[in-house]
Amino acid sequence: MVTPRTVHIIEDDATVRESIRLLLGAEGFDARAYVSAIDFLGAIEPNETGCVVTDVSLPGMSGVELLTHIMERGLSLPVIVMTGQANVPMAVSAMKLGAFDFMEKPFSSETLVIAVRKALSGAVYRRDADANIQDIQSKFASLSVREQEVLEGLIKGKPNKIIAHELGISHRTVEIHRSNLMKKTQAGSLSELVRMSMVAANRQS
Repeated sequence: MVTPRTVHIIEDDATVRESIRLLLGAEGFDARAYVSAIDFLGAIEPNETGCVVTDVSLPGMSGVELLTHIMERGLSLPVIVMTGQANVPMAVSAMKLGAFDFMEKPFSSETLVIAVRKALSGAVYRRDADANIQDIQSKFASLSVREQEVLEGLIKGKPNKIIAHELGISHRTVEIHRSNLMKKTQAGSLSELVRMSMVAANRQS
């Protein structure tokens, strides 16, 4: 029987998949593993509960495409997307389609467990009903032009050295700007920074 504590893990790397399954199982979750998004969609029922932890880059169907299918089926499954630095733009696209969160690899076991607990508790980040929208806008308005340029590069998944080259500044200067914009926005992670920037962008448009 599927329970609200069910976690559907979609990862094509067998070692990573089994590691996550064992970790979440040890934390008391009903962890179920799938090799691909196609296998997952073929196995779940219309009334499925729990949450999904999926790699963004999968054979046959990406994590972004999976989000579309979940929406079309009307499934109530918050989705946590795992991504490498090179696939951050794909993860951002997934969030725009309603993904709960994304995490950059490598991440700690604690980070994953906390994210899963939040997803299962229904603590969805509500962009349009967030009580702190004005505060978020104020934080992003405080960014300098250069910090905004660094932010744009980060959201596009560019490493610091590439951002530095494109902006004509040193790698160290990019690190300083990145640190400053994280402090000014009070974002605890890149995924949180992306969510906040999406809030600010949506409210301004």
